[in-house]
Amino acid sequence: MTQTLFSPLVAGDLHLPNRIVMAPLTRSRAGAGNVPGPLAALYYAQRASAGLLISEATQVIASGQGYPSTPGIHSAEQIAGWQRVTAAVHAAGGRIVLQLWHVGRISHRSFQPGGALPVAPSAIRPAGQVFIGSGMADFETPRALETAELPAIVQAYVDGAANAIAAGFDGVEIHAANGYLLDQFLRDGSNRRDDAYGGSIENRTRLLREVIAAVTARIGAGRTGMRISPEQTFNDMHDSAPQALFNRVAEIASEAGLAYLHVLEGDIAGGPGAGVDYGAIRQRFHGAYLANHAYTGERAAQAIASGRVDAVAFGKAFIANPDLVTRLQLGAALNQADQATFYGGDAKGYTDYPLLAAL
Repeated sequence: MTQTLFSPLVAGDLHLPNRIVMAPLTRSRAGAGNVPGPLAALYYAQRASAGLLISEATQVIASGQGYPSTPGIHSAEQIAGWQRVTAAVHAAGGRIVLQLWHVGRISHRSFQPGGALPVAPSAIRPAGQVFIGSGMADFETPRALETAELPAIVQAYVDGAANAIAAGFDGVEIHAANGYLLDQFLRDGSNRRDDAYGGSIENRTRLLREVIAAVTARIGAGRTGMRISPEQTFNDMHDSAPQALFNRVAEIASEAGLAYLHVLEGDIAGGPGAGVDYGAIRQRFHGAYLANHAYTGERAAQAIASGRVDAVAFGKAFIANPDLVTRLQLGAALNQADQATFYGGDAKGYTDYPLLAAL
């Protein structure tokens, strides 16, 4: 039977009533202590008709932060804040997973405990600037992590996953995309290590393999997904052989039995792309394949009907349309997102977008 956007999908232990996924969306609205507040509970509950909600990127450890007011999952207060979110989503009939995040070098000492330098696989300063609350600041040259420090990084992901389950999430998504720490280890443009975590593709994927193995051992592979971005140049990322690298990453995800692989197809930075064959990546992963990046409802429906993808994650469309599933079913017009309210602020541009019934 040909699948549609509105067909159910089983992804590991996750049972999705439709194939419309809400992508992880940084909104920078966490409160003191990087605790998600009451508005976050309303925001996610409003969008609970999605087949699956993927939370905004959430730092697994204090040193993993790189932007103002992003939530964490490493303190009792943060866990309690997220419990209010998951309770609201489940009361509305939804399913939600937490995206586990460490930004690595995409940070600044003003975010770091004790004013330390951000960490990375290698001491390579990314081009560009970071917003630190008071304005823009140049990225700094990060400190290269010592080999002996890497088990603690792995443990931070494990603790984050365990805390997410304690907070009521249905699973987690390992963030290995968009130029953050795990992606920095994967790509040879940011990883120049000469130990067992650098050099060959097998070495550069080692930390990711260890994180996947440890997280799935703790909470189960059926509750674990992963996000990758093979062509992404955002955050000054590049690799000399992205097809070979991400073919191997997909194999690793499949060997681990992950519930889904969430693939950002293309480059949100607007580059021409590296000509990656996503079909080859999909063939190597035997779980659910979630596609993301510039999909319209029509294009998503075609991709699912053809069997090329299993589900599609929407970003900006979900920011502006809490009832996106209903609008796509009815072919209704979509609200347009107000980019000025994407990051920080209050309810404006967050929980006040109108539903169809209110128009």
